[in-house]
Amino acid sequence: MIYFKFPFDEKLYSTDESSQDSQISFYSFDGLHQIKCQGKITEISPEAFDNAAISSELLSKDNNGYTAETKEEYIQNLHKVIDIIKDHKLPKMVYSRRKIFVDFNELNVKESFKNLCRSYPNAFRYLLINGDNSWMGAFSEVLGKFNKHTCDFKTMSLAGTLPVSEDWSEKEIEEQKPVTDYIRDILSRHSERPEESATHDHISGGIKHLRTDFKVKIKEEDLDSIIQELHPTPAVCGIPKVFCKEHIQKLEKFPRELYAGYIKIETEETVQYFVNLRCSKLYRNSVHVFVGGGITVQSSPEKEWVETELKSEAVLKNLAVS
Repeated sequence: MIYFKFPFDEKLYSTDESSQDSQISFYSFDGLHQIKCQGKITEISPEAFDNAAISSELLSKDNNGYTAETKEEYIQNLHKVIDIIKDHKLPKMVYSRRKIFVDFNELNVKESFKNLCRSYPNAFRYLLINGDNSWMGAFSEVLGKFNKHTCDFKTMSLAGTLPVSEDWSEKEIEEQKPVTDYIRDILSRHSERPEESATHDHISGGIKHLRTDFKVKIKEEDLDSIIQELHPTPAVCGIPKVFCKEHIQKLEKFPRELYAGYIKIETEETVQYFVNLRCSKLYRNSVHVFVGGGITVQSSPEKEWVETELKSEAVLKNLAVS
């Protein structure tokens, strides 16, 4: 089962599982795995959600034996990442970790999702209950949005993270630039005149990112290939993509699974793709929160650890546990 809300939209949607349609799919970061949610997208009332049979009993137990990466392990690996960046003169590379939360007796799944929805009204918010693959997230990065009637395709360059009260430094500005260049180059191959906004702040809860918006007209038959070219963007992987992806999978302690993959939602009017970033994997006895950061030669491992702790709070502070 799945429940979700679009950005800036408080309508709650689910799927009518009696239908054979499959309008929602989750794709893993490595592109090797896909979860299809059967059913036609249907709006449901808050009362219907409250009455739905959703509890932690639907979640599987965490029997993986994973232990979270310690601060020392994280910093040690980050030094390796920075060495690779220096040796190969890379603009950036993204390194992530899992924070494993076990300090609870029972997780109230419904209330946790409601809390997340209230905290991030400008994000895509979802709850997926699928046994061993149960996830919850709220994130703002749009990989792509295609209008079937006008053939307009929109995407964004979203990178760099700071608390809302702090000023941007050269590190965050330099981190976002290659993401913008990467997207611009791809779109320019499919259209003569991609429209590009000025870079601006994107507020998400207590943190902010740098964002540049793109709009272009494309052929519908080019949509899938553009998405494959865009994913994974430098915001979740690095540049060059293949090199960074290979080293990410060698260096990171855990596989990313659905984290930093994307969610495709198709309706009669649009096809939307959301990057699965601020998310967690739900178990009956633990919650795995996935967090990462863009690393450059200017990165401070200590500050990057603090940034991932800040990002993890986006999920952890909204969990309703007893």
